[in-house]
Amino acid sequence: MLVESIMIALEGLKANKLRSILTMLGIIIGVGAVIAMVSIGMGVRDKVQSSIAGLGSNLLIVSPGAASQGGSRQAAGSGITLTAKDATAIARQVQGVTLVAPMVSRQYQIVYGNQNWTTSVQGTTPEYLDIRNFTVEEGGFFTSQDSEARARVAVLGKTTADNLFSGVSPVGKTIRINKAPFRVVGVLGSKGQSAGGMDQDDVILVPITTAQERLLGITYVQNINIQAASSETIDQVQEDVTSLLRQRHNLAANVPDDFRVQNMVAVMATATEATDTITLLLGVIAAISLLVGGIGIMNIMLVSVTERTREIGIRKALGARYGNILLQFLIEAIVIGVVGGLMGIGLGVGASYIISAVAGWNTVISSLAIVTAFGFSVLIGLFFGIYPARKAALLDPIDALRYE
Repeated sequence: MLVESIMIALEGLKANKLRSILTMLGIIIGVGAVIAMVSIGMGVRDKVQSSIAGLGSNLLIVSPGAASQGGSRQAAGSGITLTAKDATAIARQVQGVTLVAPMVSRQYQIVYGNQNWTTSVQGTTPEYLDIRNFTVEEGGFFTSQDSEARARVAVLGKTTADNLFSGVSPVGKTIRINKAPFRVVGVLGSKGQSAGGMDQDDVILVPITTAQERLLGITYVQNINIQAASSETIDQVQEDVTSLLRQRHNLAANVPDDFRVQNMVAVMATATEATDTITLLLGVIAAISLLVGGIGIMNIMLVSVTERTREIGIRKALGARYGNILLQFLIEAIVIGVVGGLMGIGLGVGASYIISAVAGWNTVISSLAIVTAFGFSVLIGLFFGIYPARKAALLDPIDALRYE
């Protein structure tokens, strides 16, 4: 009986192709929209996660607080409160810390031959390479001995190297930073854009002592990058770093911190929660069209009941029971939901690939979204088919046979 009912339902769809397609259109668009919107949302989430993870694993960034001038507070990070000795103390005294790299930076115009490029010149230590997950594509990285000697050596980011050297190997060449000569010892591997849209490859790295004394003329550092041993210990490391720096800066209990410790693991968790909420919102908005499709199914099933009133009367006269008629029309509604759902899956997957190829957006097709959207399409077919099926099953056989 079940197989026969399914075959009758499919024959009914074939007999009224245009009406069937129009009926299923809401389901097709709804399922496709849910899959496409969720894939966009998950793509955004993965992009943000990879960008934050690209900054470094289990990363803490210590930056100075806001400076005060004439009674007014300046921008965050404008204070002069951190030194290289703070970084050394953190590395030696805080348990759970694996690597520490202080850093200073400023924008400079870089000149090589008749080419020039303005970029961020960052002074740091060799540990920065591992903390921030950079790789060296060509040449090498400067050493601790280079820092001690205040050597004029530089490692170029991929974007900077391409703009200054146009495909020629820069290793061993001499560039000028703020009119001072620097020898290029290496080129970093490409990391692409950050979550904020900044080019992480548009940079030059030099030894921190060289940047402080030969370029900037300062003794303080602008931030300290810290890598914790694991994500489980990073919160404790953050507390210990805060306590140590307050002690070193002689801050009383009622005095606020003159620095800020940013936990990138917590930032990633917050970003993930936000993008998951956006993904859910996109999916819910797209799912509204599934309800519209369900209304279309109810409408066409009511029309079908009206058209087949005499058929229903004949079936009841031949012995068909309430359950037989109810099952027949429910199966027809479910078949519409199943066929529409399958076509919607194809539409959603195809739309995701097209959006990724045309718009350049990162999309992630979720099997959970596909299964959920398809399941809802079947449930909607069942739910909106109950009323028409029950109406058909409750028809009086005598009145049905008299129906013209």
